[in-house]
Amino acid sequence: ACAPYRRLHLCDYNLENINDFIHYWRMCVLQPYMKGIQKGYHGQHQLTNPDSQICTMLARSFADIGDIVRGKDLYLRDKGKRDKLENNLKEIFKKIQEKLIGDAKTHYEDATGNFFQLREDWWYANRETVWKAIRCSAPTDADYFIKTVCSKGTTSTQGKCRCIDFSVPTYFDYVPQYLRWFEEWA
Repeated sequence: ACAPYRRLHLCDYNLENINDFIHYWRMCVLQPYMKGIQKGYHGQHQLTNPDSQICTMLARSFADIGDIVRGKDLYLRDKGKRDKLENNLKEIFKKIQEKLIGDAKTHYEDATGNFFQLREDWWYANRETVWKAIRCSAPTDADYFIKTVCSKGTTSTQGKCRCIDFSVPTYFDYVPQYLRWFEEWA
């Protein structure tokens, strides 16, 4: 799949070396990345595409992050770095699985060491936290241009790409990456 320009600059620098997953994403990847997008690429892009929506770009990047976490990322880059990242994520989820008890520990056992089900469930359980970290630097007046899932299709978001109930205003992270990219290129 041909990655969109936005995806080429998804900041995952040193992601392969992380230990504290949530803290790393929030402090070292998401906030600087979002500030950079909002002040740099998005601003330049908006000069030639005034209808460009920061919330849509954040939602697409959020979905790409979900694909990375769940082991579904299609973006091919430096194979050594990608393999190191994937191996580190496997180790992180192995440690999470080892800390579980009872039926939960048994449920998430994975002889392959990929822990895909645990990764999927972790993403589902933590997607609101990741979205909150992504949108923390969004402009106060940033709203989805479409009526979103958070309002049952009745209104757009309420500033800073935020639903009234603080839920995630997109299901892009559950659309296969190649379809999202195809739509983004269209």
